Amino acid sequence: MYAEVLIEYPTKKIDKYFTYLIPPNLRGIVKRGMKVKIPFNTSVINGFVMQVFTEYQSEYELKSIIEVVDPELVLDDELMDLGMYIKEKTLCPLITAYQTMLPSSLKIKNQKTNYNYYKNFLILNKTKEEITNYLQNYHKKNYQTSLLQDLLVQDKVLKNNYANHVIKALKEKDLIKEVKEQEYRINKNSKDDVVKHQLNSEQLNVFQKIKANILNDKAQTFLLEGITGSGKTEVYLNLINETIKMGKTAIMLVPEITLTMQIVDRFYEWFGSKVAIFHSALSNGEKYDEYLKIIRGEVSIVIGTRSAIFTPLKNIGLIIIDECHSETFKQDNMPRYNALDIAIKRSIYHNASLIFGSATPMLEERSRALKGVYEYLRLTKRAGMGSLPHVEIVDMLTEIKKKNFVFSEELTNKISQVLINHEQAIILLNRRGFSTTISCAKCGFTYKCPNCDITLTYHKSTNNLRCHYCGYYKKCEDKCPNCGEDALNYLGMGTEKVEMELQKLFPDARILRMDQDTTTKKGSHEKMIEAFKNQKYDILLGTQMISKGLDFPNVTLVGILNADNSLNIPDFRSNEKTFALLYQASGRAGRGNLQGNVIIQTFNPDNFVLKCVQNNDFEKFYENEMNMRRILKYPPYYYLVSLKIIGDDYQQTLENATKICDYLKANIDKTSIILGPTTANIFKLNNKYRFQIVIKYRFDAQLMATLNYLDSIYVNDSKINLEIDINPLHI
Repeated sequence: MYAEVLIEYPTKKIDKYFTYLIPPNLRGIVKRGMKVKIPFNTSVINGFVMQVFTEYQSEYELKSIIEVVDPELVLDDELMDLGMYIKEKTLCPLITAYQTMLPSSLKIKNQKTNYNYYKNFLILNKTKEEITNYLQNYHKKNYQTSLLQDLLVQDKVLKNNYANHVIKALKEKDLIKEVKEQEYRINKNSKDDVVKHQLNSEQLNVFQKIKANILNDKAQTFLLEGITGSGKTEVYLNLINETIKMGKTAIMLVPEITLTMQIVDRFYEWFGSKVAIFHSALSNGEKYDEYLKIIRGEVSIVIGTRSAIFTPLKNIGLIIIDECHSETFKQDNMPRYNALDIAIKRSIYHNASLIFGSATPMLEERSRALKGVYEYLRLTKRAGMGSLPHVEIVDMLTEIKKKNFVFSEELTNKISQVLINHEQAIILLNRRGFSTTISCAKCGFTYKCPNCDITLTYHKSTNNLRCHYCGYYKKCEDKCPNCGEDALNYLGMGTEKVEMELQKLFPDARILRMDQDTTTKKGSHEKMIEAFKNQKYDILLGTQMISKGLDFPNVTLVGILNADNSLNIPDFRSNEKTFALLYQASGRAGRGNLQGNVIIQTFNPDNFVLKCVQNNDFEKFYENEMNMRRILKYPPYYYLVSLKIIGDDYQQTLENATKICDYLKANIDKTSIILGPTTANIFKLNNKYRFQIVIKYRFDAQLMATLNYLDSIYVNDSKINLEIDINPLHI
């Protein structure tokens, strides 16, 4: 017997199968989707079995598969075919697609670590009757008799709870023995007294429509557009409960780890050990355990971030993508897949219901819903007693004249009132660090990254200047390194600086800062959210990670600093992203019985996007933005492809970008629009120059073949790298 094997090297140069002999001891064991160890040149590497067959003719002597790496780890036919789909749609090597599907502890690379976790237990080596007789004839009362008596009551006891000399003595008497049992690192139980809220009429209508579809085993995508606080999570919980009752399974994706933590607690309360979780904050061992639970069919629900869409659940009845507008569902590096596309593919395979849920769905998704491609469902009022917050826009040009550089007078007063009332506030600033840039007032010198075409961000806690793109950092000096003058100015502001200003204004306030710098330790997200939920802090200050999905009933104020920052990004989605961010952040206020207030600080108080946020008017924003997209020929009216041409030498990279552009003009449909080549938004990154070409198209039969050809040409080019992103979220 023979097997075609896809090897572990993620390079397009050898993106093909190699044939190996299946030795007699592995015949009947090796099957498609299994991870195996194979000889390759002079090395021993891993690979995936793509096909098993009985007849093969070759003029060469074939090498044999050495062993199966993990008999339990098998990618089923659905996931194997899904890998092919990802390769075709993103132009990535096939092995890269399969790598993406696996947690880091199970990736194809040769892993020497054994992630199985065992506990040592003690059990009786005699019958209970024999032990009872022994104790009756053994008149001493000591630790040995105590251990034996424990084992008469319990079938097994944890070895670590007893002294080694006691265990050794009883083992020598052949009365007990030691056994190892595999344990999962995460074990949760459901709660008997979990609070299950009664669905209101709107929620019930949504629930019944989707439940009927699950019962009918029909692949259908729903867009659930519900305002912030409308109770989408309650609908999800009830639908998943019904799905499990039908003997089916469910996947739920959330965009941020912070969101995972709060939602997972609710799911544990309802479903306990039926839930597996997947996100980057888990250890390799925890990911391994959760994956094994899924493969073994021990769980019915998977909750996680983007890659959880690939978990090998069987008989899926429901897939939910919450906050579906989030960019985090699209992977930026190879393979550049979108989890929403993968969810549609899997829902069709399983005849499952798929829900895209958001208060601010992407324009493309809303457009499809309005055209009937998706079924459009809405929740228009807040669940329970909550009402939408009052939103106020503050002009910071006026405030600066009053010397209020960080906090406006209105926001300062509102924070004071929150503290007096023992309520809580959230302050959002979508930028971490202390200061955006440091420049010299004398000579104009600005600290810049030597590898990238951007300024360095100052972090006061470590006195470091950092590049948030390549990771470069250096110590900040007291004087200008260019002219030697003591004239360094700290311009702009980050979360560190805002925290310092908050502490000056409100010295008694308990402030919690949450950004990438403060959440690096394992479990930090969970601890911070739990602490704020339990009102151990008065003010939560953070970046975009705190802007959506979090539910704190005692939060009555949300302050948004530099609200118009993202409006200035040169990207066709900047308005859409800004609206979603501000609208979602505003929705954190007034989710309980108390009235919520939102203060939006801006230098552009008359901006149309900000006015739509203030008036909670997604409809007006949608109509205006769709009109702009139609005029400018952007999604959803046109599809996009982004090509980035990257190289070490400026002139050589530009020449190749021009050649690629000329080839595209000659080979794709004349109705398609080609923009560029131009310099990319970040022109220099990691000492490499970057040019960009953008293609806008509607229907282009030649496009994929042309892109595949260009991709194959640059596979073997060591000096120029071509990155192709189909349907990018930003350009």
